Amino acid sequence: MMNRTFTAIAALLCTLLLAPTAQAERVKDLAQVAGVRGNPLIGYGLVVGLDGSGDRTSQTPFTVQSLKTMLEQLGATLPPGVNPQLKNVAAVAVHAELPAFAKPGQQIDITVSSIGNAGSLRGGSLLMTQLKGADGQVYAIAQGNLIVSGFGASGRDGSKISVNAPNGGNIPSGAIVERAAPASANAGVVTLNLREADFTTASRIVSAVNRTFGSGRAQALDGVTIEINPPPGDRISFLAALEALDVDPGAAAAKVIVNSRSGTVVMGGQVTVLPAAVAHGSLTVNISEATQVSQPGALSTGGQTVAVPQSTVTASSEGSHMVLLQGGTSLEEIVRAINAVGAAPGDIVAILEALKHAGALRAELEVI
Repeated sequence: MMNRTFTAIAALLCTLLLAPTAQAERVKDLAQVAGVRGNPLIGYGLVVGLDGSGDRTSQTPFTVQSLKTMLEQLGATLPPGVNPQLKNVAAVAVHAELPAFAKPGQQIDITVSSIGNAGSLRGGSLLMTQLKGADGQVYAIAQGNLIVSGFGASGRDGSKISVNAPNGGNIPSGAIVERAAPASANAGVVTLNLREADFTTASRIVSAVNRTFGSGRAQALDGVTIEINPPPGDRISFLAALEALDVDPGAAAAKVIVNSRSGTVVMGGQVTVLPAAVAHGSLTVNISEATQVSQPGALSTGGQTVAVPQSTVTASSEGSHMVLLQGGTSLEEIVRAINAVGAAPGDIVAILEALKHAGALRAELEVI
């Protein structure tokens, strides 16, 4: 069953990877303008209104401390030595991303996660929380009702069931921007940074820019960075036209990605092998347990009937066969050959590693 499943997955991957090369891509999809990026924000707050699923304050004293501090700021002071036993409050971490060019008054989405031992945040409301950047400045204020996709239930005997993660949620448009992020884009030269380093793609972008906006406008500093001198005029219109340019990206490097934990293998269309032979065999060990009854003879005295366990261990090696891979073998033929030797997804990792060590696999083998 596993081999048939892997065969179907491999056939689908072959269909996708061996499909005709996609058309030219926009510069917007291949690179980004230096300095135009989001900024991470983080904050600490309290979620209230939970249905008894909040933090157990005996184990999370910081929740009580935070609540006392908040109540004091609101004019309510608890008597000294009083520690309320909370059930409906949870301490949470709030994080978000401040988009580039976000202005005060705009709203951004936030994510809320429990940092204590709250069982669920379903039905809770986040109280006003400051969101700070890496420089310690407050850039947004968050507040609102949580949307929790997870669900959990438990019984008195300790049994419980959960779907997804009920101790985290999000609030769409849950924060209001209070401060704009400092602009870091250069006023003169426009710098493009490729999302993936590739000298071919960088050279083709330079050619496209010089062909469209005039010779000598762009130059590649390396496989990632391209500097462009914009023509006189509206800078925004120039950047819009620049991002809309169509460029044929360079072909991806031959690479095989292997997930050693799940056995998932993805091979790029440029993968080939030199002539090689692959054999695969497996050792099967069967262990059977049986119980026999031992009892004394008919005329014996003092004996007793006992149950004696008996184990039987047998080992067998399935007959392996060898498959020959011709030189210049394509991705489709590689997958067919691996399936022919009956390899399970977990065994394919060992086969690919052996081909790489033998010098037959013409691709970078990356194990994650």
